[in-house]
Amino acid sequence: QVQLVESGGGLVQAGGSLRLSCAASGRTVRGYSMGWFRQAPGKEREFVAAINWSGITTYYADFAKGRFTISRDNAKNTMYLQMNILKPEDTAVYYCAADTSAHVVSTSNFGDYWGQGTQVTVSS
Repeated sequence: QVQLVESGGGLVQAGGSLRLSCAASGRTVRGYSMGWFRQAPGKEREFVAAINWSGITTYYADFAKGRFTISRDNAKNTMYLQMNILKPEDTAVYYCAADTSAHVVSTSNFGDYWGQGTQVTVSS
């Protein structure tokens, strides 16, 4: 089993930055693809970004392109999401996920393991 714990969320003003972390434990996620999703109040969970096992290939939702950067450190069993130029509409609970597939096959059917989420609130 893999346990995922997100951290780094908080309250930030519009235009600011946050760096989310997702620490995995239980076993190594070195061979897994990983991703970030978010869910705003009253909305469905949506894909934010994903990264393959090596960290070489990344994928982003359109709203994240140019502002968010996903990365991972397999030696630390940790994934990151650097979020810049944050907007009020980025306010949501952010979840990390690990998928046993080494490569990102689908972002709509992704994730065998999920974290509990971390709240990101962007004030205007």
